[in-house]
Amino acid sequence: MPSTATIERRNPVALILGQLLFAARLLLMAASLLVGLVLHNLWRLFRQPSPWPRLFLLSISWTAGIATATSGRRIRKNVFYAANHHSWIDIPVMSGVTGCTFVANDGIEKWPLIGWLCTINNTIFVNRENKLSVGEQVDDLREAMSGDQPVTIFPEGTTHDGSGLLPFKPSLFAALVPPPTGMMVQPVFLTYGRHTRRISWVGEEGIVENFWRVMSYLKPVTATMHFLDPFDPAHFADRKAISAEVRARIAEAMQAGDHYRSHV
Repeated sequence: MPSTATIERRNPVALILGQLLFAARLLLMAASLLVGLVLHNLWRLFRQPSPWPRLFLLSISWTAGIATATSGRRIRKNVFYAANHHSWIDIPVMSGVTGCTFVANDGIEKWPLIGWLCTINNTIFVNRENKLSVGEQVDDLREAMSGDQPVTIFPEGTTHDGSGLLPFKPSLFAALVPPPTGMMVQPVFLTYGRHTRRISWVGEEGIVENFWRVMSYLKPVTATMHFLDPFDPAHFADRKAISAEVRARIAEAMQAGDHYRSHV
């Protein structure tokens, strides 16, 4: 697998173009944020449901040069999405298309701007290291599932390079035991194709470095969300069985697409 250092080797012209592109994308993102905030507050003033957090997140992926595509039939209501995880950009990609909220590590809540944006998109922050708070986190998740906004979790609990799947953490699937009436689980296989490893946030790389790599990348990228066949979690014995079923379906889709042999 190529290291981050290998991926980042660029000729001087490409480096300069990347810096210019990074600056332009950052300005566009700031303008999009300003417009989105004004419109979001206007909608809130009239007590209307605001579409602007979702649209702003979608604009982040577009501004970063990432187009979105889908396959499969996406369930829009009474659905619990579970997806594999590559980088922070997965969040605007998934939410921009589905309008979902997320379960995210509570460390993100403290990030400048990003944490606040996650909050207005109703993100559920959890501490995966605190085993004593799992019950409370599951209760928060069940409450979120009762709303109109779908919920997405990344059960690997961290990001990876797309060469395979990490072990799933089944704890949050406890929110589906028993499931709310009519609730379905829909696994989602998310891939950036041959660009997946360049997009991925892995190893000791910091968020600033990964943000720079994504935002300065010159080639167009397509994020494809494969919405796999949904299933009724009520047919499974417990959270571990639900987790195993989700993982098996995503792994099957990954292997079928030959993504294990994708290279940059």
